[in-house]
Amino acid sequence: MSNKNQPKESNKYGSRLREMTAVLRKHGITGGLTPEKLRLILEDLGPTYIKLGQIMSLHSDILPKSYCEELMRLHSEVTPMPFEQVAEVIRKSYGYEWNEVFQSIDVHPLGSASIAQVHRAVLKTGEDVVVKVQRQGIYKVMSRDISLLHKAAKLVPPGTIKDMVDINMVLDELWTVTQQEMNFLLEAASMEEFAQRNQDVAFVTTPRLYREYTTNHVLVMEYIDGFAINDKENLLANGYDLNEIGTKLVDNYIRQVMEDGFFHADPHPGNVRIRDGKIVWIDMGMMGRLTEHDRQLIAEAIEGVAMNNIGKIQDAVLALGEFKGKPDSSKLYEDIRGLMEKYGTADMGNIDVAEVMVDLMEVMKENKIMMPHGLTMLARGLTHVEGVLAEICPDINMTQIAAARLKEQLFSNGNWKREIKKEGKNLAWSLKRAVDIPSLAADFLQGCMKGQTKINLDLHASDDLAWLLRRLVRNIVMGLWVMALLISSSIICTTDMKPKLWGIPALGAFGYVFAFIIVLYVFIKHFFSGKK
Repeated sequence: MSNKNQPKESNKYGSRLREMTAVLRKHGITGGLTPEKLRLILEDLGPTYIKLGQIMSLHSDILPKSYCEELMRLHSEVTPMPFEQVAEVIRKSYGYEWNEVFQSIDVHPLGSASIAQVHRAVLKTGEDVVVKVQRQGIYKVMSRDISLLHKAAKLVPPGTIKDMVDINMVLDELWTVTQQEMNFLLEAASMEEFAQRNQDVAFVTTPRLYREYTTNHVLVMEYIDGFAINDKENLLANGYDLNEIGTKLVDNYIRQVMEDGFFHADPHPGNVRIRDGKIVWIDMGMMGRLTEHDRQLIAEAIEGVAMNNIGKIQDAVLALGEFKGKPDSSKLYEDIRGLMEKYGTADMGNIDVAEVMVDLMEVMKENKIMMPHGLTMLARGLTHVEGVLAEICPDINMTQIAAARLKEQLFSNGNWKREIKKEGKNLAWSLKRAVDIPSLAADFLQGCMKGQTKINLDLHASDDLAWLLRRLVRNIVMGLWVMALLISSSIICTTDMKPKLWGIPALGAFGYVFAFIIVLYVFIKHFFSGKK
């Protein structure tokens, strides 16, 4: 049985490889790769590769900024599947025909993405809904493509994108995220959690979920008409205040991130609508999570930027990141210093949080620091929100709103008590340690006097300093050799030792020659050798 399937597998992979080769040839891959060219290639390769590009765009900690920005432009619109296939997916999911649940379903989809497409429909009970239907056979297609990409990753030579990105890690992440997106029950759970967390926000709502008609492959939710959040013309015509919309959007998003730790990771204009004076968040297929610890560290990093406190930023970055080896603290410090020179002593209210996040990602990438997945998703989300603000209300400053939200959070019920308790513990610990200082100092001095104290130092020198120290030590050693040779040769020359050379003992003469050679070597090394 397996032997019969092998030719089929080979043909399947062979056919797909020919398709991929044709796409690469079409875009002239041999002429080099640019961010735009990569995006176009991924779009032509189909659903799996579009999704791969979307995942890669989240990794500003490992990909160049220009590539991430271009990949964020990847559209998910692909050729829609025929309605017959839509009906078949619904029939297999429900166990009966679609017209037993719906009065009607629009044949033409509202949108067709890499994993699913959505249709407007009407329930038997008369409610207008949106039906999200998973593409038929998409699991097998994406599983095949990812398996093929894993095989191809082994053939990628060093010195290419392989040095910038852990390809297998990105592919594993792609498959994990994709599997989650292909389970519509998880998206349904995210919709319910998001609605519950925002139920006390008067200006925020979400589509109603019809849980009874939702399965792994079919999701039914309320149809939201209203206006796209960037539809300035219609919003103004209907009496909306764009500055108010922008302010509320930022306020709610910062709340999602810093209070809930559960936020919409893809807040582009297509996923945010305005209806009846409320912001409606739709499409919960991509959600981000941050632990309380991570949220605190992010706040400290942003505060460090505002305070021009390099040490504070460095501590936050080191606590947040995962390292590909031992971090170079001195290089990280210098890179953060360079970041500070960009922002100077800017006030908190004048700092672009999204830009700061992107710049910090660049610093982390240079220092081979991997960020938590939630943080990379946050960077993407903030960029989208900033883009919306720039389009509808450019005078609104996201940082000022965020600062007001964080201040409110600090002094809300329970938070201020927690902060006081934390600071009180720190103060108590510091006082306790301070009381111990005299006795510790006395013990240290007593140990020194008795020769019982040992001091261990772990010093990390920069490359320049290390090279300078090596050169200094080498020259000192050479100098000691020259001194020893001259002194010993001079002593020998005062004797009548034979054999003689040039009228002086030969051994002494050889000592002078060796000393001269060493001096000449040091001289040449000093003036003609390059660094290291």
